[in-house]
Amino acid sequence: MNEKDREFLTLTDEEGNQHEFEIVDKILVNETKYLAIVPAVECEEDGLYIYRVFVEDGEEYIEPIEDDKEFEEVSEIFEDRLSEIYDFE
Repeated sequence: MNEKDREFLTLTDEEGNQHEFEIVDKILVNETKYLAIVPAVECEEDGLYIYRVFVEDGEEYIEPIEDDKEFEEVSEIFEDRLSEIYDFE
């Protein structure tokens, strides 16, 4: 992917620390948008993270997927789409 085409997202943890992530894929499932992100810099907790996108007052926010069935469905789609780039265990 071209450097200028890469998208990044900054998240703030519970302690107020900011962490930068790269958005590696986006999908739409049943009219709900999901993001697959990875840390922008290598760290102890490297991995692929999947979040649901929701809109509130015209602003987009992300949230963890709490429902196991929904998470499995979305994870499988991302795994199929990203399996050539990432090694999933």
